[in-house]
Amino acid sequence: MSSEILINITPNESRVALVENGVLQEVYIERAAKRGLVGNVYKGKVSRVLPGMQAAFIEIGLERAAFLHASDIQVDGENNKVESINSLVTEGQEICVQVVKDPLGTKGARLTTQVSIPSRFLVFMPGVQHIGISQKIEEEEERNRLRAKLEELATGEYAGGYIVRTAAEGISNEEIQADVEYLHRMWMAIGEKMKTDNPSHLIHEDLPLAMRMMRDLVSPEIEKIRIDSKETFDRAAKFARKFIPEVAERIEYYPGERPIFDLFSVEDEIQKALGKRANLKSGGYLIIDQTEAMTTIDVNTGGFVGHRNLDETIFKTNLEAAVAIARQVRLRNLGGILIIDFIDMQDEEHKRQVLRALEKNLERDHAKCHISQVSALGLVEMTRKRTRESLEHVLCEDCPTCDGRGSLRTAETVCYEIFREIIREARQYDAETFLVLASQEVVDRLLEEESTSVAELEDFIGKPIKLQVENLYSQENYDVVMM
Repeated sequence: MSSEILINITPNESRVALVENGVLQEVYIERAAKRGLVGNVYKGKVSRVLPGMQAAFIEIGLERAAFLHASDIQVDGENNKVESINSLVTEGQEICVQVVKDPLGTKGARLTTQVSIPSRFLVFMPGVQHIGISQKIEEEEERNRLRAKLEELATGEYAGGYIVRTAAEGISNEEIQADVEYLHRMWMAIGEKMKTDNPSHLIHEDLPLAMRMMRDLVSPEIEKIRIDSKETFDRAAKFARKFIPEVAERIEYYPGERPIFDLFSVEDEIQKALGKRANLKSGGYLIIDQTEAMTTIDVNTGGFVGHRNLDETIFKTNLEAAVAIARQVRLRNLGGILIIDFIDMQDEEHKRQVLRALEKNLERDHAKCHISQVSALGLVEMTRKRTRESLEHVLCEDCPTCDGRGSLRTAETVCYEIFREIIREARQYDAETFLVLASQEVVDRLLEEESTSVAELEDFIGKPIKLQVENLYSQENYDVVMM
């Protein structure tokens, strides 16, 4: 599979797109005014301890206090599983913490005291004695070699826990040692800053988006890394020569007049990913609904009628949907709980194949996923680790007209609300005339379909009712003014 990374840089925003076989799979966006916080290390101060939640709020200099659960506090090299939060932290205590989840919606950042520092080939975890190997490194001989070398290095001044990343497969022992030494120097620098800096202060910031994606996304399958900013290209080339020399030749500067994201149709795909509907090639489609609690994905046959029989039509639609869902989950960065409503299948073998197709296409996802079996109601439940906001939450905000509901009260409903308001005010106050201010749609309905009702209401209250269009009012907005 051929893959490319496209990096678009503007003064206020950086965007990275992962394109596989010409199709956009993932997009990352970071704005100068609101950089992602995951991976940042802070010198925090405990502002409040909550025994009822077994958690504490930590001030780290952000708009909202961050959240630290007792299970995320390291005790003797391991995350705490037993002790009460009161025995672990106290109000006013200074503490070294790392962000593991960006602030999402109204929730503050999620923290841990188990700091982990990533490099190209390894992740270093100070205070832990554990060696882990990426599951994507499958050859047992290579796994044993990497483990043995790290066990040899992880002693004395380099002691600690290490996780070997997928990119480390096949690297030399010298490269492993260089990575260990680099991580140790970085941890020493963090320790010095912890001693001297004030509380609620950033101690260590992760790399900018472009460098971070080169570190985390680059694999042998990545054929090109195209960057449309000369300054960022120079920095990326220098970064690659120092840390990932095998990638340096694949980095290209894109000087074209046509925007790089337009050239590869990335802009169009981003716009499509902001809609609820995702079309399938066969004529079927997905409806994707994000809520605060979960995301639901509904599969529909749409215009696909098949060629043989109903079971075959449903099976083919669900198979195509499984591939599309895996892509949409990555592209939209949907996290948390996802409920997938495939079209009901009677054949158990069909169910197994659809689930397998979903699992296979999610194998390339960098976020950890867990998929359940088809439930008694025919639903597939899955979870996907969420560390940052979804694409929709980054690029959009709740509609001020419908308050994010995605629907408006009909003009008819608003007319009846106006009638009730007029009756309410007529009983309480002695007005000579009632003036209704409303949107064009509502006033049109009052003058046409509801004209008889308006006349009857005037007769009932014994007062005239005047209508006036307010162009700035939405369909739901109105005012009844007594004159």
